[in-house]
Parts: sequence; structure tokens; C-alpha cells
Amino acid sequence: MSFTWYSEEMPDEPAIGIAGHARAVRRGLPLALLVTAALSALLAARLAERVALRGARRLTPRIAKWSCRGALWLLGIGHGREGRPAGPPAALVANHSSWLDIFAINAADPVFFVSKAEVASWPGIGPLARAAGTLFIQRDRRQSQKQRDAMIERMRRGDRLLFFPEGTSTDGRRVLPFRTTLFSAFFAPELPDGFKVQPVTVRFTAPPGADPRFYAWWGSMGFGQHLLKVLAAPGQGRVDVIYHEPHAPADFADRKALAAGAEGIVRSGLDAEPS
Repeated sequence: MSFTWYSEEMPDEPAIGIAGHARAVRRGLPLALLVTAALSALLAARLAERVALRGARRLTPRIAKWSCRGALWLLGIGHGREGRPAGPPAALVANHSSWLDIFAINAADPVFFVSKAEVASWPGIGPLARAAGTLFIQRDRRQSQKQRDAMIERMRRGDRLLFFPEGTSTDGRRVLPFRTTLFSAFFAPELPDGFKVQPVTVRFTAPPGADPRFYAWWGSMGFGQHLLKVLAAPGQGRVDVIYHEPHAPADFADRKALAAGAEGIVRSGLDAEPS
């Protein structure tokens, strides 16, 4: 079953005056045009992949990367990368605090996301996610075997999948216990030799003077209101994607041990001082 994380102390919402709404329009219109253009490009590239590359996704990840970099640039959010992304065969697991995670991770190095099914209906992001090859799953134990098989098939084809094992977004100041169900896919004997799992930390730095949780989106926050807050901000912060050392699943006793190990590594990146 899916769940949503809530906190007792919610951040104060900054007032958005005339100047803030003007900034939102100035940033939002080009962003909407970029999303529309990216979606068209992804659909065209996907058709080309099916015709010329037998379905292999060679073009769409590049479009996703540059589209997400463009989105962060239009928003005014700085971004950086620490460490080296693992090449295939590999999968990645990361903490989750915002819809902006998708842009930050793809801007650093494109992957295919494993996401809850609700994301497919999000305005703007949903169509992009579908076109970019996101694997949508139902957070339902009755579907766990089916979801596992779908992940294994994608990883066997060489897709680097990334999912958020917390199962929900948080305030960006913590890492919740990793749910272990999907980690069982990493122990499948069908996976290619040399397969590894790489923990990834996504760390946001709020705009100067803003609440440290400024970019986080959790609980009952509305997507539209949060998007408006980000678009209207007079100054922006940054996001850093930290790639930790990848590990072979065989180095761990079972999926629970692997999940616990990855959780600790991801948390260490969130607790570390920005470099």
C-alpha cells in the first residue's frame, strides 16, 4: 500500500506579491514551452527508436538530460554532481523530497525512473515521465511479484533504473527507512554479471534566507501552489546529486541488509556539509 509522510511543523508559506507573480510568469511561460517541446521531441525520438533501434532507448535519455538541465536553468536553480554515476548493468536508489528530484537526477545523468502510478497523471511531469520511459508501479503487495518481474526485464535489457525506496517524499532534512520489497529484484539470477546497486543522495540548498525545506514537497502540499512558490521566488538555491560507491548485491546477506546499507549511505550524503 502507498503512504504519505506528514510532519507536525509545516513551513510558513511566503507571500507572493505582484513582483512574485511577475517572476512566476517570466519563468513559467518558457518552462511550459520547454516541457511541450521536450514531450514532442521524446515522442518523435521514441518512434525513431522503435523503427531503427528495435526499441532500444538510445535517444530519449539524451533529450531528457538536456531538457531537465534547461528546466533547472529556467527556474534559476543551480545544480551540481559529486561522484561518478555507475554505468550499466546497474540500478540506483535515492532519497526523495520533491518533484524537482526528477529534474535534478536526469540533469546530472539520465536514468529510467521507477515511480508510483499516480505520477503518470501529474500535469506536465506525467506525460514527460511516460515518454521518457518511466516504469510505473502500484504500491500494492499483491502486485509485488509483477512489479519485480517488470524491473528485472528492464534491467536485463540494459536500462539503469532508479527508484525511491522511502516510498514517499519528505521535508528533505531526513531519510526514512527504506522499504525492502523492490530490493528483491536486485538478487535475481537473470541479471547480467557485474550488476551493482548505487546509492544516490539528492541534497537541496534553499534560497538565501528561505526555510531550509523550501524545495521539499510532501504531505498535503498542493503541486500547483508549490510550483508557484518556486517560480515566484526572488532568489534560488541549488541542488546537488551525490553518487556513492556502487555495491554488488551479493555482498549483502539479503534484500533487507542491502536496503539498510543503502539507506545509511544515502543518509550520510544528506548529513554531510556541502563541498
